[in-house]
Amino acid sequence: MKTLIASALILASSSTFAYEASFSNDSCDADISGGIKITPSAIEFSKNKKQLYKIVNNETLFVDDEQVDLTYSQQSLVTEYSTSIRAVVPQVKNIALDAIDLASDGVNLAFNELLGDGNDVGAEITAQLAEIRVEVDQGFSSNKEIYFDEDGFSGDDFFSKDFEQRIESAVESTVQNSIGSLMIAVGQQMLFSGGDSDTFETRMENFGEKIEHEMEARGEQIEKRGEALCQSVVAIDALENQLANDVEELQGINLLTTSISAKTNKNLM
Repeated sequence: MKTLIASALILASSSTFAYEASFSNDSCDADISGGIKITPSAIEFSKNKKQLYKIVNNETLFVDDEQVDLTYSQQSLVTEYSTSIRAVVPQVKNIALDAIDLASDGVNLAFNELLGDGNDVGAEITAQLAEIRVEVDQGFSSNKEIYFDEDGFSGDDFFSKDFEQRIESAVESTVQNSIGSLMIAVGQQMLFSGGDSDTFETRMENFGEKIEHEMEARGEQIEKRGEALCQSVVAIDALENQLANDVEELQGINLLTTSISAKTNKNLM
């Protein structure tokens, strides 16, 4: 019974990330073989803790701390590369914030169904998810330094492999701490079902389908924005390759590698 309750309540948060996985894992891959640090004034690229080059104020290229003289076309390419990287940051941030909001709305639908509007359990989960949301919002502030490498983004573990687990843990811990209230609510629901456990289970399954349906439209919007983000990263990869070909000092440098499967290409056509 406890597993049934937890599964129904976690459905909303886990289904949110099912959409995310469809473009981040199966159809769009981006591999970083070094580090990229974004500050308000510069973007620094490194390998094995050693700086390879940096772009200052979206226009000045330094390699080994020496400014590189650029032609007009090279300068345009450097500026486009730098501004494209900066433009991806708010895309990532907004997708993550919307995913957290979607998870929060989903679990509140579940708790409100069992315990009624304004219940303490839903309020506790909302507060925990709100804390995670603030971390993401502040972590991607335009005046902060952002660093990411092969292991993901630095700082708190948002967008690492543990990010989804943080969302689910917020739900699971609250379920465990509030199991008494939940069991009372389940007992009341069982009474309304005439004590028939099969009827109650069917009702829970129908409720789970209702949550999934209500979250689906918003989840699809997040997925589309994720696909657009993927295209942005692919474009940055192409710019990096062009820079390596056009600027002698950057030849042989390739920190970003991307690929898109036929599934994503079909969706974006």
